[in-house]
Parts: sequence; structure tokens; C-alpha cells
Amino acid sequence: MPKADIHPEWYPEAKVYCNGEFVMTVGSTQPEIHVDVWSGNHPFYTGTQKIIDTEGRVERFMRKYGMSDTQSKK
Repeated sequence: MPKADIHPEWYPEAKVYCNGEFVMTVGSTQPEIHVDVWSGNHPFYTGTQKIIDTEGRVERFMRKYGMSDTQSKK
């Protein structure tokens, strides 16, 4: 038998707000949830994500801090 009065109140229709606008309802222990980012405005999910050039990042780091192969061979 579970102990009485130790569980938080459950709100099955908790409202989620993003930037002051109602977004969706979810189940939560809080009646209202205010978020900055959700899947409807996140760049990854909306397809507006910028592709970052990651080619050569390790080489640039190694060169910057003097750990490149060309420096060690000298």
C-alpha cells in the first residue's frame, strides 16, 4: 500500500507555453510549464538548422596549439 500524502499532485492537462503562446497540453506535476524552446520552433526540427563546416577542426586545433605532425617531425 503506498504511503498517503507523499506524491505530488498530477495534472493530466498541464498547459505548455512558449514565448507566451499556448503550445500543447501534457501530463505534469505542474499546472503550467513555460519553455524557451520546443520542437515547433527548434531549428533542428523545423529544418532551418545551419550546417557547420566541421572538416578540419581537429587539424586546426592541433596547428593552433603546436601539436601538428609537421611540428613534431622538425
